[in-house]
Amino acid sequence: MKKLVKGTFFLVFLFVTMAFGAVVLAQGPAQNPLPVRGTTDVQVPNLKGSNPKPEDAEKAILAAFDKYEVVGMSAAHGNKDLDDLILHVVRNPAFPTKVNDIAVECGNSLYQSILDRYIAGEDVPLSEVRQVWRNTTQPMCSVSAFYEELFPVVRRINQKLLPEKRIRVLACDPPLDWSKVKNKSEVMLDRDASIASVMEKEVLSKHRKALMLFGAFHFFHINNFLPIRIESAVQRYEKDYPGVTLVIADVFSNPNDLAMFNSDELEARMASWPIPSLVQDIEGTWLADVDKTYFSKAVDAYLYLGPSDLLLVETRPAEIFLNRDYMAELQRRAAIMGNDPVTNQTNPDKLSDQNFSPFLLAPLIVIVRNKQ
Repeated sequence: MKKLVKGTFFLVFLFVTMAFGAVVLAQGPAQNPLPVRGTTDVQVPNLKGSNPKPEDAEKAILAAFDKYEVVGMSAAHGNKDLDDLILHVVRNPAFPTKVNDIAVECGNSLYQSILDRYIAGEDVPLSEVRQVWRNTTQPMCSVSAFYEELFPVVRRINQKLLPEKRIRVLACDPPLDWSKVKNKSEVMLDRDASIASVMEKEVLSKHRKALMLFGAFHFFHINNFLPIRIESAVQRYEKDYPGVTLVIADVFSNPNDLAMFNSDELEARMASWPIPSLVQDIEGTWLADVDKTYFSKAVDAYLYLGPSDLLLVETRPAEIFLNRDYMAELQRRAAIMGNDPVTNQTNPDKLSDQNFSPFLLAPLIVIVRNKQ
C-alpha cells in the first residue's frame, strides 16, 4: 500500500522558491519569473579555496557513466538552457554506448507498457503514448515542451539501433488513473518511494546505466534543506546501492546562497568557464565554500549554464493549450488539487503574453555583506 505524503506539492513549490528566489513557481515550465521588490540583505562568506576545474559539460556527463551507474540532473523545471543541454547529451552518438535507461519524473508508470512499445519503435499513436507524460501527478509535466520532444527523440534514436542497444525510458511517477480520481488525497502519493522502487527493480538490480531526470529535491544524498525531512529517492535506494549515483546540481540550496548565485563576485569568478561546464571534485575549492554541507553531502557536481541574468525560460507548446478537451481535463484536475501556484500553470485563462519574459530569473537587488 502506497504511503500518502501530505503537502508534496507544497514541498516541491517551497524547494524551487528557496533555490531560485524569484524563479519559476512550482517547478512549472515557462512560468514567467516573478519580480522581486526591494532588497535582500544577506551575509556572504569570503570565498576561500583553490579554483574549480570546469569541464565541457556534455563530455563530462557522458564520461561520468564510466564511473557511475546513475547520473541524476534536473530537467523540465523551467530552465531552457538546461533542457537544451540534456537533449544534446541524449542525441550524442556516444549516448547509447554509455546509457541503457532514461528514468523520468514526467512519466506515469501506469502506462509503462505503452511507453515501452512506443520507445522501441512500434506503431503506437502519439496521442496514446502522450498519456505517459500528460497524465502524471505533476501539472508541470502536462504542458512541458521538453518532454514533448524527449520521447519522440529517443524513439527516433532507437529506430537506428540494434534491439539490444536500444534505450529504455522508465516512467517513475506512481501509477495514477486520473479518470478515477475524485479527491486530492488520491494524488498526494509518495513519489520518491515510487522513483526508488523503479530504479532498484529496473536499473540497479540489473546493473544497468541510467540518466535520471527529476527535480533536484529527488536527488539529494541527504535532505537538510526543507522543514519536513522527507527522504529523497536517491537517499532511499542508496541504503542498498551506495556510491553509484552522481548528483548534478544547477542551483544552490538556500536563500542565503541565492545572493551568491546572483552576485557580481561569483559571476566574475565563473566568467572564463566554458558554457555549459561541469565542475566535479568540488572539495577544497572556493565553490565548496559557498555551502560546504550542500557540496560535500547533498550533491556531487555543479553545472554552470552561463550568466544567471541570461538564462532562458522554457516556453510551452501552444498546441497543448489549443486542445480544448485536454484543457478542460486539466482544469478539472486543478479544481481537485486546489493549489493555485501549482495548478495555474496549466490554466490558459491565467496566462498572458502581456507580461511574458524570455528570462528565467527576474532581477534581484542584493545587499552583499562579507562576514567579519
